[in-house]
Amino acid sequence: MCYKKNNLFFKYLIGILVVFLSACATVYTAPEFSSYQAKHRTLAILPPIVSINAQSFKPGTPIELIDRQQLEEAQLFYGQLYSQFLAQQAKGRYTIVFQDIEETKSLLSAKGVTAEKMRAMTRAQIGQALGVDAVVSSRIYRDKPMSTGAALFGLLLGVGGITNEVQINLSVHEAVEGRLVWNYDHIVGGGVVNSAEGMAKSLMKSISKKFPYEKNKRK
Repeated sequence: MCYKKNNLFFKYLIGILVVFLSACATVYTAPEFSSYQAKHRTLAILPPIVSINAQSFKPGTPIELIDRQQLEEAQLFYGQLYSQFLAQQAKGRYTIVFQDIEETKSLLSAKGVTAEKMRAMTRAQIGQALGVDAVVSSRIYRDKPMSTGAALFGLLLGVGGITNEVQINLSVHEAVEGRLVWNYDHIVGGGVVNSAEGMAKSLMKSISKKFPYEKNKRK
């Protein structure tokens, strides 16, 4: 009985966390989006770019270690973003399908498109290289690195002094002219701190439910 009560309480707090994360987001949808939606069939998800405030690390931390932390978190967010989109796709929610991220990485590698080269390419060039109708790109900025042992209920229960602001920007560009057709911009502030995996799941769950390619939104 005690276990069931604790389990329900935990689910309740997670529910509050998800609501908090999905609130106050700025969402842009191009006026002509419905015309793009009618033509788009496949989207590719590009590897996210994660930036962590260098001043949050101990003085003297080698830049290589900071870069490695950012790369590891980027890979984590990449997998979680793809998983959340697939979960919604499996429910028949969207009018499009997502290119497998392993195929995306293989195609980019085969064409010699490194992360550095990608920064100099237009979204249209990237989309055409991948053979898709549109590309999803994301940028994440965090005040400090997130460890797996960080507390989950800092803000919810008003305990602890840990703060960690997370800014996330997700964009969809069509692959013919590279036009921006959708953008999601959100800042999560205060003391909501979880493991990197947990935070990624919560953020991406919020994003996936606001994604514009929903069947019931198609005109």
